[in-house]
Amino acid sequence: MKQSTKIDYEHYDSLQDLPAQDYALVQAARAAAESAHAPYSHFKVGAAARLCSGDIISAANCESEVFPSGMCAERSLIYFHTSNHSDDKIEALAIVSSPSERECYPCGACRQALLDAEMRQQNPIRIIMASDSTATVVKSAEVLLPFTFKL
Repeated sequence: MKQSTKIDYEHYDSLQDLPAQDYALVQAARAAAESAHAPYSHFKVGAAARLCSGDIISAANCESEVFPSGMCAERSLIYFHTSNHSDDKIEALAIVSSPSERECYPCGACRQALLDAEMRQQNPIRIIMASDSTATVVKSAEVLLPFTFKL
């Protein structure tokens, strides 16, 4: 039987059209990308999360000579949050790359880690995927991974 799924998202043709809190989160992710360690791919990624308390935490990707031992910015951030701020839920998370001519979307492993974080905190995470000038926003990681892996 043929079935289909629908993906709801918001698209912003200009970052200035984002809600102020989301724009600030994109800027925090952009700053995090500058600290990325990406000597091999030269593709720096930053992620920033706004917690329910209003605090913002951030992380960047880190590559290793012994590829694939590096870590994406999103997973670095999620694991840092779990270890240090698990009592303060993530409301929203922004992802940017440098160079960032196109919007930065999470890889499959990061999509699963984001979904795991949502399940742990029993609350969706608004995900903002931005470029230098545009952004796409989804209300939950489940939108990015419709056929989720759940034990």
